[in-house]
Amino acid sequence: MDRIDAMKALLAAVDEGSLSAASRKLGMPLATMSRKVSELEAHLRAQVLIRTSRKLILTEVGQAYVTACRRILDEIDEAERAAASEYRVPRGHLTLAASVMFGQVHVEPVVLDFLEAYPEITVRLILSDTVANILDDHIDAAIRVGTLPDSSMVAQRLGETGWITCASPAYLARHGTPQTPADLAGHRCILFEGHSSTLWSSETWRFGSAKAPLAVPIQPRLRVNTASAALAAAIAGTGIVRVLRYQAVRALDAGQLQIVLPDFEPDPIPVHLLHTGGPILPLKLRAFLDFAAPRLRASLKGQAGSATFRPARTPS
Repeated sequence: MDRIDAMKALLAAVDEGSLSAASRKLGMPLATMSRKVSELEAHLRAQVLIRTSRKLILTEVGQAYVTACRRILDEIDEAERAAASEYRVPRGHLTLAASVMFGQVHVEPVVLDFLEAYPEITVRLILSDTVANILDDHIDAAIRVGTLPDSSMVAQRLGETGWITCASPAYLARHGTPQTPADLAGHRCILFEGHSSTLWSSETWRFGSAKAPLAVPIQPRLRVNTASAALAAAIAGTGIVRVLRYQAVRALDAGQLQIVLPDFEPDPIPVHLLHTGGPILPLKLRAFLDFAAPRLRASLKGQAGSATFRPARTPS
């Protein structure tokens, strides 16, 4: 049994969802495809795939083995390219991921400049507010906003961003500017529900540092599940909104929104560039990391607000 061929057959079956689809992709007879997977399971003395009439399901052993197979085959591909002198010029395809608005404001401009600098590299940029699985979705690098869970990923800190509370000048002229978080009880608020931060609940906004938190109940006039919708409503004068600074930066620069309660905002949150690492880092990925990291750091400067955060004052 050629274990490398068997690994490739197994990965094709998992990625395509069936042995028949994998056989068509690899140009291999279905009987041969099935035999290779069966021989691999016999060699491992463990069941890797559960075959049903409609789909393939990985066993727990299979999930771990498939992850190891991807890493092994990637390392073989990289070693072969290195031996063939492909590393002299960065080339190939990169898949990158970021949240929607962060990607639009900070990542896409860097990617466009990167493509100009490296004409033999192509990029797929996935912008989604759903956190992608770097391994399962075959993502080369991802930009994450927020505290990272423990993982085996390699993380480069790019900077930080901060929460802001803001409203349109027209709204503030009509209804006044809140001086303390407690004043929000008398204001119309726009609730952005499209995130999982512990700084928010259904009808509570949290201010202050981790050492001196302050929870403030609000009465939402409008609830939306995207930052763009929340910002559009705030710009239209519907009420006060709370978002991350990078989400509102264009509206702030244009004078469409104005920050309120800056002294009460919570501690900033970190932004990281993640990748899987490995003993042989592909030149295309190393080129992107070296190109993007300093530019993203520069883009994020000032995104957390004041250089020194002041603790929240106790409302009088």
